[in-house]
Amino acid sequence: MLRILHLADIHLGGGLLHGRLNPLTGRNTRLEDFITALNRCIDQALSEPVDLVLFGGDAFPTATPEPAHQEEFARQFMRLAQAQIPVVFLVGNHDQYNRGGGGASLNIYTALEVPGFIVGSTLTTHRISTRAGVVQVVTLPWLHRSAFLTKEATRGLTLEEVDQLMVERLRVILEGEARKLDPELPTILMAHVMVETATWGVERNLAVGRGFTVPVDLLARPEFSYVALGHVHRHQFLHLDPPVVYSGSIERVDFSEEKEEKGFMRVDLVKEGSYRAECRFVPLPARPFCTVKIDASTSEHPQETILAALRRVKVTDAVVRVIYQIHAHQNDSLDLAPIRQALEPAFSYQLVPQMTSQLAQPRIPTLGESATLDPMAALHQYLDNQDHLKALKDDLLKAACTLMDDSTDLTLDQQPPRPGQLRLL
Repeated sequence: MLRILHLADIHLGGGLLHGRLNPLTGRNTRLEDFITALNRCIDQALSEPVDLVLFGGDAFPTATPEPAHQEEFARQFMRLAQAQIPVVFLVGNHDQYNRGGGGASLNIYTALEVPGFIVGSTLTTHRISTRAGVVQVVTLPWLHRSAFLTKEATRGLTLEEVDQLMVERLRVILEGEARKLDPELPTILMAHVMVETATWGVERNLAVGRGFTVPVDLLARPEFSYVALGHVHRHQFLHLDPPVVYSGSIERVDFSEEKEEKGFMRVDLVKEGSYRAECRFVPLPARPFCTVKIDASTSEHPQETILAALRRVKVTDAVVRVIYQIHAHQNDSLDLAPIRQALEPAFSYQLVPQMTSQLAQPRIPTLGESATLDPMAALHQYLDNQDHLKALKDDLLKAACTLMDDSTDLTLDQQPPRPGQLRLL
């Protein structure tokens, strides 16, 4: 049995705007959250211990991380090297400089030749010796359209056609790698990609125009016992046999990940004729994020409305965002001191006021200043544009008709009348 820990998207040094300086350590408190999460992953790998660690890419938010962040990352993974546990680092989009044309931050481990550290910067197969035997790992790093756009074969093609061409070429290349595999050995595919069937979050916006999506069937080949994915921050299974899995990120980056559980994957490859993957998601106690939305614009006491809403939510040790709606004339009477005091137990917080205008009112089509509709025709058109009054439309028209002329009634089953042509019975 081969025991594996699969994690991805560490983004060490990301989300620092939500933190503050820790005077005891001199580090940003959010950076400490990310270091703590990574430390827990490495602790788990050492305590079992596992035979292999797979990192699915995006070590830092950028390809030029601060030296202090590089040092913390290296310090944690060197614990695995000291324990003689091999690690495969897959190059993700955030690890690449200048869209893949200027190297990658993780390539430093190739240059240093750290024992047991393998960097997957190209699409190739690595044969790795572990305490449980040899394993084959196929690495598929993040690929850019720019690798194909300059070629003659793509001249005149749309981006969609280029994407399809890339998928077709990837299929051929993966087929070639699959034919070289030893069927007697366990085999893993690592890929930093966007998969078409995945539920995407903020990473979709960050990579828009730069990446391309691949169908899940391109990855879910029978030659692979397990497919370890990186790039999408939400943990999810995309295929069960073989398991095609995004481990997700290990710590929340921003409010777009507020509802997502964070953690890593533990995978056992068990020999049953061929190798079968038994996997489970291990959650981590990530920093909670909390958004509180409050409409105080209709309240006579907006400050108390905001305070009452805050008392109903748990803000202790959370990164909190309070979005409150008020009218401009209410702003002067709002004292933020009690609100800030109520948020003191939070890890950090931000107040986001949204001013509501009393002047902006929806306009009904054809009811402009030059309209000459008679009262009943105007009422008919008004009710046609008020969805919340649809159930009452007939009764309102009858009541209005009675008020205007007790002897008349509107024919309700006909088309709306034209101006000045009210149809009567």
